[in-house]
Amino acid sequence: MTVTAAQVKELRERTGSGMMECKKALIETGGDIESAIEWMRKQGLAKADRKAGRVAAEGIITTAMSDDGSRAAMVEINSETDFVSKNDDFRRFAIAIAEKILAAHPTTLDELLSMPLDPDKKSINEVRQILIAKIGENINVRRFTCVEAKNGRIGCYIHGDRIGVLVAIEGGSDELAKDLAMHITASKPQAITSEGISTEVLDKEREILIAQAKDSGKSAEIIEKMVEGRLQKFLSEVTLLGQSFVKDPDTKVSELLKIAGANVSRFERFEVGEGVEKKIGNFAEEVRLQLQGG
Repeated sequence: MTVTAAQVKELRERTGSGMMECKKALIETGGDIESAIEWMRKQGLAKADRKAGRVAAEGIITTAMSDDGSRAAMVEINSETDFVSKNDDFRRFAIAIAEKILAAHPTTLDELLSMPLDPDKKSINEVRQILIAKIGENINVRRFTCVEAKNGRIGCYIHGDRIGVLVAIEGGSDELAKDLAMHITASKPQAITSEGISTEVLDKEREILIAQAKDSGKSAEIIEKMVEGRLQKFLSEVTLLGQSFVKDPDTKVSELLKIAGANVSRFERFEVGEGVEKKIGNFAEEVRLQLQGG
């Protein structure tokens, strides 16, 4: 059948897809716009399924904050390449999800993915699959968190879209909250205090320190004191309150908080792709396969 330019234009405006894909959809559905949209969605799901196994370790961290600054949401959205993470559609998708998390309070990733995202009531997962088909890369909603400061404020900092931090404090000021978020971004504490460091981490560190100290040739009693001293140093380096403040290395974070009459109740730090095993491949070959529709 003959497809008019006006039909193609309307379908492109409604779906954001390419001209040839719109023309093919209209031919397949006899020129019916609504049927063409449904056909394209089904094709998109098939394409998304084929790309689901690809490693997505690039992407962005996005946040959303309540008007009163007492609640915030943060989400990591992954793509296969850094190029796609700069795509406007990808970034709008990420922002919309952060806002949905803040408004709807999901507790699990499955719950989040099933929530409606747009006026057509398509779920986040459906929109994700459509975006995969449109962009041509695997896209994942990897993780999210919500942080609340019931009697305080939230500090938020995003570094280059790749590292995000939310920190809840009681007392202090907005400036202090922001400074602490920046500090956590740079210093990567594992917990607020030593009580937050797991027994497994401590046992592993102690084992390493004992092995190092045995080479000193000192007595068991001296080695034990050496190990405990070094373990305390380790704890000061990996706990927020034990660290030196990045803007004033002569001041501990614990001292900074004491002066301000503030406490940190919680923090969350996301870094794009951390813990994801990245595949090292032939970029030119990947481009060739994508051009061939792989």
